[in-house]
Amino acid sequence: MREYKVVVLGSGGVGKSALTVQFVTGTFIEKYDPTIEDFYRKEIEVDASPSVLEILDTAGTEQFASMRDLYIKNGQGFILVYSLVNQQSFQEEINPCRDGIKRWATYEKVPVILVGNKVDLESEREVSSNEGRALAEEWGCPFMETSAKSKTMVDELFAEIVRQMNYAAQPDKDDPCCSACNIQ
Repeated sequence: MREYKVVVLGSGGVGKSALTVQFVTGTFIEKYDPTIEDFYRKEIEVDASPSVLEILDTAGTEQFASMRDLYIKNGQGFILVYSLVNQQSFQEEINPCRDGIKRWATYEKVPVILVGNKVDLESEREVSSNEGRALAEEWGCPFMETSAKSKTMVDELFAEIVRQMNYAAQPDKDDPCCSACNIQ
């Protein structure tokens, strides 16, 4: 059974903990209690392959930014979350997370998913689906909109990050080492 280290990043109050707890326990946490660091493990099956996810739910506040670099160094896949009812979480706070990943990642194909959370609050939306999709396209990563409260696309999100990590682990067909060894 393969183990994967997933890091959930984003600014404070965007729903990182709510998404993680909804996925791991199937419950929605109503009360916002700022996270410093929480660690979860869950066994799942993705595409008929059993896996264990080690999920690190990180602090969204700036005072723990130095810890974020450490999480990134140890992560294999990254879920970048913004609140679609908070333009600032999208405009100003998601790019520094992505920059940190690019700075610390030790491999070429870094598995990242951009997530707009709180789709259940459609009437309060400040970030359009098109804006999220365009940024994900620019970054070359998948984009999803979720709701921890209504459990919309939560399980699919974590299954997709496993797929992305599996894809990233595959040898590049254009890599001279792999073609020399006939590994395809």
